[in-house]
Amino acid sequence: MTPSVLVDHLVDRVLAGDGRQRVLVDGAAPLGAADLADALVEPLRAAGRAVVRVHADDFLRPASLRYEHGREDPDAYLEDRLDAGALGREVLDPFAAEGRYLPALWDADRDRATRAPYATAAGPAVLVLDGELLLGRWFDAELTVHLTARPATLARRLGHARAWQLPAFARYEDEVAPQDVADVVVRVDDPRHPALVVR
Repeated sequence: MTPSVLVDHLVDRVLAGDGRQRVLVDGAAPLGAADLADALVEPLRAAGRAVVRVHADDFLRPASLRYEHGREDPDAYLEDRLDAGALGREVLDPFAAEGRYLPALWDADRDRATRAPYATAAGPAVLVLDGELLLGRWFDAELTVHLTARPATLARRLGHARAWQLPAFARYEDEVAPQDVADVVVRVDDPRHPALVVR
């Protein structure tokens, strides 16, 4: 399908739900998870929904914990990078309960807390969260989307500088099986023609 048809399909899935909706878009950064999440915002707003956009990369753990085993340790990238507890506690759970959420927790570049204030979204709002290696962490969400590609495609898009992360994504595939866990799986070997996996 085309990217716009994919966006329409996901928007329809969200609008079919009742009340507040939490949408997780999971995938290695070079596969375009953030771009797909961004593309959902305006159509959902046009349909009358308030939309909250959150990035998992704003909920990383401090550098002392992320890099305890080195800056290029694939196991640490999978296990120690994301503050999953904070993401659930400060964003996903309170948003479902009362529309309240923390937009960001940690500035990874400065390696310090953002001190961002809490915000609240009124009505049947939609929270759209993008990130890497999100599934299998007991996050509650009404819709989960996983972007995937062949290992060779992922290696090419990660490039030489991020090649050390390949074992992390391989472990993720083996241990979490995101293609079995996600509500929607999209193959993006060719980003101009994403393919919806029908199970």
